[in-house]
Amino acid sequence: QVRLVESGGGSVQTGGSLKLSCAASGNTRMTNCMGWFRQVPGKEREGVATIYTGGSSTYYVDSVKDRFTISQDNAKNATYLQMTSLKPEDTAMYYCAATRVGSGGYCRPSAVFGHWGQGTQVTVSS
Repeated sequence: QVRLVESGGGSVQTGGSLKLSCAASGNTRMTNCMGWFRQVPGKEREGVATIYTGGSSTYYVDSVKDRFTISQDNAKNATYLQMTSLKPEDTAMYYCAATRVGSGGYCRPSAVFGHWGQGTQVTVSS
């Protein structure tokens, strides 16, 4: 089993920055693809970014390109999401997730993620 714990959420004003962290523990060798997702009450969950931990392949949803950066520290079993130029529409609960894929090209939000964290709230005020 893989346990994921997110941290780093909070409240910021428009244009501000936050860095989310996801600490993984347990049988992390089961996974090679990490993702950040977000969800607003009443809306579908959205895949924000993914990273293939077996290489350097990353993916970003269009709405966060050039503003968010996903990174991985395999030595610490940690995944990060650096968020800059935050907008009110970025307000959501952010979740870290993990899965195993065949190659980097399959490390996308459309993959089946079987391990999830409890989430961390990000609120951006105008």
